[in-house]
Amino acid sequence: MKMELIYPRWPKLDRQTEFHLPPHGPVVFAAALPDDVEINFTDENLQTIDFDATCDLVAISTMLSSQLPRAFEIAREFRQRGNTVIFGGIATMLHAEEVQLHADSVFLGEVEGRFAQVLDDFKRGELKPVYDYMQKHPDINLVGTAKREILDRELYNYRGVQMLDLVHASRGCKFNCFPCCTGFLGGTTFRPRPIDKVIEEMEAIQNNRMFIVDNSLAQDRQWLLDLFKAMEPLKKKWVSHPILDDEEVIKAAADAGAWYVYQAVFDTSDTIRNRVKRFKDHGIGVEGTIILGTDDQSEDDIKRLVDFLMEIDLDVAEFTILTPFPKSPIRRQMEKDGRILSNDWLKYTADKVVFQPKQMTPEKLQELYYYAWDTFNSDSGHQLKMGELFKKVIRREMDDGTYHRYNPRKSRVFKKANA
Repeated sequence: MKMELIYPRWPKLDRQTEFHLPPHGPVVFAAALPDDVEINFTDENLQTIDFDATCDLVAISTMLSSQLPRAFEIAREFRQRGNTVIFGGIATMLHAEEVQLHADSVFLGEVEGRFAQVLDDFKRGELKPVYDYMQKHPDINLVGTAKREILDRELYNYRGVQMLDLVHASRGCKFNCFPCCTGFLGGTTFRPRPIDKVIEEMEAIQNNRMFIVDNSLAQDRQWLLDLFKAMEPLKKKWVSHPILDDEEVIKAAADAGAWYVYQAVFDTSDTIRNRVKRFKDHGIGVEGTIILGTDDQSEDDIKRLVDFLMEIDLDVAEFTILTPFPKSPIRRQMEKDGRILSNDWLKYTADKVVFQPKQMTPEKLQELYYYAWDTFNSDSGHQLKMGELFKKVIRREMDDGTYHRYNPRKSRVFKKANA
């Protein structure tokens, strides 16, 4: 059976350095397919779709709301040629009813142990319009190593520097934060993968640099300590979302190769100041993730926050505008209050104002977004700040013998971590 697996392009965040990480959803999906499925994967952010490709089924993987307009165009092109199109992924789950209008079938929920039935239905000519597994999570033991061999790895570098590979060690998140959709998507119960399975996958990644994409590494202290201890021999260098603010855990993370962490900065408190210092004291860089436009922020608050970020010596800062994504707690409240200004998903890129702020006009918030990026990066620019982070990791790799110069014209060979 031949499948075209498509990852649609989307508009990138204004002001952010444009680079491309290997997508995670498609490779996780591919790993859950039966062995007899032949996959041709296209990442439209870097490749051109062949609409005339010979295939049995077209699968469109969507992560972001802003991918959907292009995804619908792609689906229309394939369906006009007589192809059957099925959608899946995070954005499909968040916009299920709308996506159904553009697809022959939609798959909702986590895929492990389930897609073989979908393919059997398709072969019999009995494909269902909806396969709904939302909140019916599969056994976490079924989650295997992602099928990264479908990627054209030469594409995922920035100016000759190898980008990070994405991997997840757990699913679900007990922190039901107001702007986040994770509670709807993956549930509010922490579901860790067996550590030996995680290590097996990390070992299989032919890249020394990883992004652990778990929503939070702050949910189970002992599991974190055990995971980080098991990761030490791999000598991987990795990035993650917030790590538990605990001295022993942070040290264990550093010993396991933590390179830098995404840290939400929501106020100018000593709590944030001290947390950033603890990471940096252990040699872990910090990229601040800052949401602008929350109800408690005035114009002066945002300007003070930018000053604070410069004081605490963040390595990098990523500013986004509060965006009321479907199924998030903040979306429900804003819909109730009549504050949603746009449902144009192309604008849901977290750099455009699509709601009515509480303490300023939409135009003022948009202006402050640009003010934040430009002021924080006035000394050297976002690209140079990111470059400094990569220089640090290259130095660390050279020190421990794991650095491999990236040459896209030559196959790279990696020794096993315990060799």
